[in-house]
Amino acid sequence: MKFELTDEQVGFASALTALMRSGDSVAVARAWASGDTAPGLALWSRLADQGVTALVAPEDEGGLGGTLVDLAVAFEVLGHELAVGPWIESAALAPQVEGQLVTAAVPGISRYAADAQVARLLSGTPGATHASIDTTRTLTLVEGAAGCDSAAVDRAVLACAAELLGAGERVLADSVAYVKQRKQFGREIGSYQAIKHQLADVRIALDFARPLVFGAALGEVPVSAAKVYVSDAAYLAARTGLQVHGAIGYTAEFDLSLWLNRIRALVTAWGTPAYHRGRVLTHLTSTALVD
Repeated sequence: MKFELTDEQVGFASALTALMRSGDSVAVARAWASGDTAPGLALWSRLADQGVTALVAPEDEGGLGGTLVDLAVAFEVLGHELAVGPWIESAALAPQVEGQLVTAAVPGISRYAADAQVARLLSGTPGATHASIDTTRTLTLVEGAAGCDSAAVDRAVLACAAELLGAGERVLADSVAYVKQRKQFGREIGSYQAIKHQLADVRIALDFARPLVFGAALGEVPVSAAKVYVSDAAYLAARTGLQVHGAIGYTAEFDLSLWLNRIRALVTAWGTPAYHRGRVLTHLTSTALVD
């Protein structure tokens, strides 16, 4: 099956990218991490005005009635440009027509809700708040959270996978740009065959991840399979990006660290790799029994 994004979807992605860059999303993320949520909430409002939170809400409820492919397109941009706030919860799990911030813990997947300090908790009682490896978010323990519809959870998993894809692409792009500038022994380090091979491996991994993400959006691939594979691909991008940047890659002052920590957090968000491998196994065995 041949699949291509429509002109409208490409244009939507370009518009979201331009909006986030004009709003200096990296500076917004750093402010959010320091506890200053005002710039992030302002950018959230601008993105909500573009319809991101209402993208897959039904038209008869005031939403845009978009497809899951539209959702994946949007979340790839959010990952690439480092959006802050509970976007997965507010645009995928429980789409918000009015652009509100909501968050949730989901029994069986996570006992913690992200960014509960700025969002309405969908169910349960909030407890202690903890720091995340991703400094741009907090995690609040929730007791008594209600279960969620399986279709809603799958939308959230798809959004998480698409965000990971976008973050992985950003790390790769920044790494390629860096190795073309950084010189050692009089040569750009990107000219060394070993570094070329490492970056090529990341390119291949992300290129294989993309069809799984959009295949899941089309209902052709189990969403858990997409989450598992793109988690591995994005983590490879993060690990390789850290290696080729050398010592500077470890520093919190360097913007790369924001994406590295985001990837590490999203790999286990909305179900760990082990959880999703279990779901894939269940899907495969049930399909085999039917056949």
